[in-house]
Amino acid sequence: MKNRITLKELAKLLNVSVSTVSKALNDSPEISPKTIQRVKELAALHKYRPNPTAVNLKSSKSGTIGVIIPNISNAFFANVLSGIEAQAQKEGLQVITYISNESWEEEKKIVEMLATGFVDGVLIAIAEETQRKKEFGHIQNLIDYDIPVVLYDRIDFDMTVDKIGVDDRKIFFDATKYLQTLNLKKIGIATSIHHMGVGKLRITGYKEALASKEDFFIANSAKPDSLREKLLKLMLQDKVDALLCSDFESTMMAYRLAFENGLGIPKDLKIVGFINGKLARYLAPSVSYVDQKPERIGENAMILLKKRINNPNEKGRDTQIVETELVHLESTASA
Repeated sequence: MKNRITLKELAKLLNVSVSTVSKALNDSPEISPKTIQRVKELAALHKYRPNPTAVNLKSSKSGTIGVIIPNISNAFFANVLSGIEAQAQKEGLQVITYISNESWEEEKKIVEMLATGFVDGVLIAIAEETQRKKEFGHIQNLIDYDIPVVLYDRIDFDMTVDKIGVDDRKIFFDATKYLQTLNLKKIGIATSIHHMGVGKLRITGYKEALASKEDFFIANSAKPDSLREKLLKLMLQDKVDALLCSDFESTMMAYRLAFENGLGIPKDLKIVGFINGKLARYLAPSVSYVDQKPERIGENAMILLKKRINNPNEKGRDTQIVETELVHLESTASA
């Protein structure tokens, strides 16, 4: 028996969005009479029938939000989730959490399940593999099905959705400028996420702050052995005065390598890291770090999504930038 034609297939045949087909079939005033006629004629030709389960789900609010976390072992995302859940509780909403494990395939499966319509909206930080592949069609499908979507943290993507995150370029621009005020001449950057949007923006901020007046010292690799080798070069051959570490892995590796090679922190090497604040303070010496305000990102992401759920036809999309803070601890103190 032949499968029924779907909204998505009708949209493809008509070269319009899924949302347009859905609205046309429901005689929405947003759609021109000519387009409504085209859609209905093709739907009749293919004997299209709406999925009754999906219609019922779509017509009422479930009070449930889907949240996709790329890496729950990362303290930042755990804290974002804490903020999301706290705000959802205030709003009287339930949260269902899914973990993509930075996998495009896993993220796609999760999104396809959420697209069936049993959630009122979706909060998502896009997986690392999805960014590498540059394949965002599954997320676009959510948008086409009129399911409210908010991107959080990883927001440097050309998608017509609400977004909330931090200004990664500005964070490293300001951090580099701060290190320059300490009369440091050789400032380097270490990163294991240079291939991701946030990693690229942090490198851009670092380079813009130096403005080509000085050499760039960059250790970038997603492979631990390669990153270690490049960091050792910066420390022992280039003898950098300071390191901006773009993520947890590079922060901890730089800290350990300095210790193993007899470099005193902050006397011989100053470090600014992306690291959980509690851990940063427990280390000896403690590590200056960028506080990204993850709980606030989570809370505001939930507020932004609830606003979109309540006002689905509101024009324009909002991009909110949460202010961060460079917390000065022992690793950047005057020697």
